Amino acid sequence: MPMHVMKDLAVLFASLAVAAAVPVSQAAETVDPRVRTLVAPTRIVWDSGVGERASVTGAAILLAPRHGQVPEGVFLSGSGCRMENKGEAASVLVDFGRELHGGLQLASGGPSGRNVKVRVRFGESVAEAMAELGERGACNDHAIRDGVIDLPWLGTRETGNTGFRFVRIDLVSPGVLSLESVRAVSLMRDMPQLGSFRCSDERLNQIWSTAVRTLHLCCQEFVWDGIKRDRLVWMGDMHPEAMALMAVFGRQEVLPQSLDYMRATTPVDKWMNGMPSYTLWWVRCLHDWYAYTGDRAYLERQRGYLSEVLGHLERHVGADGRCLLPQGFLDWPTQHNRKAVDAGMQALMLLAFEDGARLAAALDDAPLAARCQACSARLRQVTPAPEGSKQAAALLALSGLRDAREMCRDVLAQNGVQGVSTFYGYYMLEAMARAGEVQLGLDTVRDYWGAMLDVGATSFWEDFNVAWTNNAFRIDELPVAGKRDIHGDYGEFCYKGFRHSLCHGWSSGPAVWLIAHVLGIQPQEVGCRTVRVRPFLGNLSWAEGSFPTPHGIVRVRHERQADGTLRSATTAPEGVRIVK
Repeated sequence: MPMHVMKDLAVLFASLAVAAAVPVSQAAETVDPRVRTLVAPTRIVWDSGVGERASVTGAAILLAPRHGQVPEGVFLSGSGCRMENKGEAASVLVDFGRELHGGLQLASGGPSGRNVKVRVRFGESVAEAMAELGERGACNDHAIRDGVIDLPWLGTRETGNTGFRFVRIDLVSPGVLSLESVRAVSLMRDMPQLGSFRCSDERLNQIWSTAVRTLHLCCQEFVWDGIKRDRLVWMGDMHPEAMALMAVFGRQEVLPQSLDYMRATTPVDKWMNGMPSYTLWWVRCLHDWYAYTGDRAYLERQRGYLSEVLGHLERHVGADGRCLLPQGFLDWPTQHNRKAVDAGMQALMLLAFEDGARLAAALDDAPLAARCQACSARLRQVTPAPEGSKQAAALLALSGLRDAREMCRDVLAQNGVQGVSTFYGYYMLEAMARAGEVQLGLDTVRDYWGAMLDVGATSFWEDFNVAWTNNAFRIDELPVAGKRDIHGDYGEFCYKGFRHSLCHGWSSGPAVWLIAHVLGIQPQEVGCRTVRVRPFLGNLSWAEGSFPTPHGIVRVRHERQADGTLRSATTAPEGVRIVK
């Protein structure tokens, strides 16, 4: 294994040791905040058919309205999908129509009079659900997605806790099974969508709703990175999720709970998730949560830890202004370009210290604010080049270390959406807007996030390269001879092949960006007391939507008139001032 890959994996798993070393107090009993919903399959993708050694008949019955029970009066003969193993497993593959988080409920009956064994394989793609363990990264890491279970005779059984859309069920016991019902058990937080976005381009509407669903799926016990893998609180991943969460769902306690979890499991002289950049992202998330809510009491509870963390970070700013943090990490696609990582880390460190200065000022801690400002001034002495990286260019533009228009012209606008990534794509979009290139951002959203929809995505992915779509079959198709498997054939580092997560919260950036820069709704004051509305329609004829503030919902509608001018209507709750 190449040394740089070994180091990256070591960084990933270091967080587990940190979390294990610092216990987090737990209540003896807690109420699960998630809502349980039963979801019927929408399509039979495939079954093994009728043969000499295995037989499946009546699979379409599984799509009819079912009750999750073995029907009384007909349970001995069976009234469901009839599966018979006569020496080989009888198999059926169902599609639930969209990415889900949770498990599976099976109801079984038939004439056997005994329990039977079935193998259940969950997949975020058809190909993953059809794969064997160990095949191109297919695994049970973080969540069991492939296992054999006993089904009761004349009863139901639930299994699984993962992210999936497709499920393959194999009857591995010899004999007959009447599969009466197959339903997904969806677990989702009850979070009403308060923010919204609609426009004249249906592709953008679908991208926005998919980004929102991706985020919502990843808000489980905490704000997770993914629902199949890793199902963990990764602090850097959380920043785009936090921004989208506030813009769409408003004030949700899952966010401060996740920030508190990271604080409780990370000593001040260690790095969150074992990664220095993720400690920087904790400072940034805390800043943006406070800027949105204006919750001084919550901020006060962070005083001691925040001060010590900033002091620890301060020791990693060189006298010449260089960021001296070890193990720099931006996102996976940038890892091969170490000079770009260093440039991005310089900018990220600066952004974190500027946020730290504002937080210290809000806490009336003038000495800490002055120290943060001094670190910021030193960091500004270094103006690195982006090294051709769109990730580094975005951070350099947002930090002001390099001119945003220059970064956009020379890097971000080059080669279409090549080099865009699902995580740092959000910061690229923000940098484009900073450069006055919102139309370029709109085109990027359509062409990059939209390309995932074109291959069957119902949630956005851990990583994505548009080049992967060349001669590839869709994720909702059975493998096609002569074509590439866009799920199983790609990925690197820790997400090779089917280990690649197809629902990763850090990819939800368009959810907040479209509200902020197309609808033009941007808070200007701590607690959202003042909100600017400055729309950009570009080639859209209309756009409308809403943004939840702590005081109520701001709603807007913008329409392009026949003479090219915009007509806007805005309503705001009491206590919120609208400016242009």
